[in-house]
Amino acid sequence: MNNVNEFFKQAGATRNKRVICADGFEMSVQAHNGAYCSPRTDNAEKYTSVEIGFPSEREPMLMQFAEEVNDPTGTVYGYVPVQIVTNVLAKHGGIVEGEVPRGVAPIPANFTTDAPERGALT
Repeated sequence: MNNVNEFFKQAGATRNKRVICADGFEMSVQAHNGAYCSPRTDNAEKYTSVEIGFPSEREPMLMQFAEEVNDPTGTVYGYVPVQIVTNVLAKHGGIVEGEVPRGVAPIPANFTTDAPERGALT
């Protein structure tokens, strides 16, 4: 066994692959019975908060949830509301690679909206 994913697979558990955003920002986004999430169970239909782990850089939107505030890239962030995670993903250009738990909007890289631009006449 040479990596964490193999360990969890053999143990019958799964973990989400690390998220990589369009601008290069990375973070782990997890929700299961051993994570700081709600509900704290495996395979929930929808999570309302999730655990973020070891982001590649300090992200101000997450700091109030940091377990170790003085080590923003070496800590976990517990019970982060899924809307904040969705906002972080959007801020960093969407997901290029990786997975998020149910409840977090899996915003793809280069996403667009049908909403008219501000100030545009409709």
